[in-house]
Amino acid sequence: MKAYNKTKKQLFILIAGMLMMSPAMAENPRDIIRQMEDNMRGDASYTEMTMEVVRPRYTREVSMRSWSLGDDFSLLYVTAPARDEGTSFLKRGNEIWNYVPNIDRTVKMPPSMMSQSWMGSDFTNDDLVRGVSTVDDYTHKLLRTEDMDGYTCYVIEMTPKPEAPVVFEHVIYWVSQKHYLPVKVENYDEFGDLVSTMHFREFREMGGRLMPTIFEMIPHDRSGHKTIMTTHKADFNVSLQEGFFSQQNMRDLR
Repeated sequence: MKAYNKTKKQLFILIAGMLMMSPAMAENPRDIIRQMEDNMRGDASYTEMTMEVVRPRYTREVSMRSWSLGDDFSLLYVTAPARDEGTSFLKRGNEIWNYVPNIDRTVKMPPSMMSQSWMGSDFTNDDLVRGVSTVDDYTHKLLRTEDMDGYTCYVIEMTPKPEAPVVFEHVIYWVSQKHYLPVKVENYDEFGDLVSTMHFREFREMGGRLMPTIFEMIPHDRSGHKTIMTTHKADFNVSLQEGFFSQQNMRDLR
């Protein structure tokens, strides 16, 4: 009887603990990030965007189109300004290529280039081309839940795996509980210092799904600098094949 009562008490404590656990703490942080990525990109997508690079003494704009298929294939094509038109970036698996029309040359980008500025903006090459996977190239830890910009969010720390060619030492994501969409990202260097912050704003339905239409990247150590990426059009029902993502197509797109 004593053993039965002890087991019954342990079971009661276990059930009580599970009931007291918040829904957020029961979530798998890797699954949260995976759902967020699926909601943002879908199986295949086409988008049209404008990037505004803001500096203390000037502002410039770059327009582009992009296509993606799953995690392994993406193609980005610059449409304006005229001097940059035709510049394109291709990702196939772990390989990333850049085509420069002015010299009619295609260059394979080494991992060391992924941390460099993308076309003079505050985004890195990796931010735009997505050379690494937020799901597979990191370990994930759910830190807490908190309100951010009007949304109740999961706060998830992502630490790169040893073999991953990742730019930052660790990254913290705020993901909305209601829609599983990003609200804020902080990037940290190897010394634990904040390098940059990205805010996601203007959540609207586009292409049949809810998504943030404005990404704002703010570097921590450069006052008056920021880059704003605005999505004008998105299509998540586009039909794409792997053959579309080729070096030849980088040069032929118009």
